[in-house]
Amino acid sequence: MNVLKKIERFIPVTLVLALMVAHNGYLILSPIFWRLLQHSHDLLNSTNSWHETMGFLDTMDIPRLMIGIVLIFMAIILLLKARLAWFFSLILFGCIVIVEIFIFKQVTALVWYSLLTIVGLMIFWRRFDHHSLGSTSFFAIASMASLIVYSMLGTLYLGEQYTPKITDLPTAFYFAIVCMSTVGFGDITPHTTLARMFTLTVIIFGITIFAASVASIAGSLISQNLQHIMKGRFSHMIRRNHYIIIGISSLAQNVYKGLTESGGKVTLVCEPGNKQFLPEHADVVEGDPSSVTTLTLAGAEKAKYIVALTESDAVNAFIILAAKEVGGADTKTITLVNESQNMSKIKRVKPDAVLSLQLLGSELLVRSLNGETINRDLNLDTFFSNDQDGSKSE
Repeated sequence: MNVLKKIERFIPVTLVLALMVAHNGYLILSPIFWRLLQHSHDLLNSTNSWHETMGFLDTMDIPRLMIGIVLIFMAIILLLKARLAWFFSLILFGCIVIVEIFIFKQVTALVWYSLLTIVGLMIFWRRFDHHSLGSTSFFAIASMASLIVYSMLGTLYLGEQYTPKITDLPTAFYFAIVCMSTVGFGDITPHTTLARMFTLTVIIFGITIFAASVASIAGSLISQNLQHIMKGRFSHMIRRNHYIIIGISSLAQNVYKGLTESGGKVTLVCEPGNKQFLPEHADVVEGDPSSVTTLTLAGAEKAKYIVALTESDAVNAFIILAAKEVGGADTKTITLVNESQNMSKIKRVKPDAVLSLQLLGSELLVRSLNGETINRDLNLDTFFSNDQDGSKSE
């Protein structure tokens, strides 16, 4: 876990995985597009049927075209860290590997690349934990559009295998919508095995994508409302007489570990998207740490201590200001000073205590270099000040 966290700190994992997914889509689409360019002159001058016009395509090129397009759309949604896009990307890559190995009996570079992408998505699955309405709506639109394109191309390619024959775009679009919605008027029917199998794929994909889209959008709305109700109305009943630790630094996590091991109740606060850096079973509130709303959600009014341990002194100062506004009468505030020259500025917001690790480190080092014994007589006020009057620190 520590290794993964270090990798995520230095590498934009979400961006890299999204680019890998998009590159897989490009590798699938590129052979089809190259053949399209090679036959572009014939296509422009062709006046024959759609089947002859698309004669340069193989039977499996149409599903490959759909998978490639969907993968590129999934890459865009993965940038939003959507769990739904992560899930469907794994399914698509699984389909690619199964088809290449068990149907075409070949292990190509695309198969290895797909397996590598699957491994990456599985290892960093925690990065994709968002269920926003915007990402699911985009997923629904992209999936439906891709399925319509797939249905129309396949229908035109196999047009002569239907009764009556499908030879134009409007009819192909009509048949695609009828199949996707499973209405089945019966005015157009497939009369060959290949056409029937293709029609079945359109029906299955239509039901699956429609159901997944509706479930995802409705699920996001319900989840957001439940989260608001549970955290907004009942959090004050659960979070009381506890510690609020703000930040994702190693110091914050070590303080959390020490407090929980001694039996303390701790609520961690972090910015949106940083929850994966914190312990899995911790009580975490995501939001702007300097926001009154976020601190209220974390139960600031009933907290024993609010401890600001972010890596920005400015953010820590704003956190203390917000904490003093919503904290209870008995709530104490402690803030970390990352740069010792900011000590006097931080004290102006009047926290109950100010912690400076730089001053602590320098004091310990000087005493060690001078050969002094470091014991309990160390003057804690040197680095852990509780001046209430900002003027005293000037």
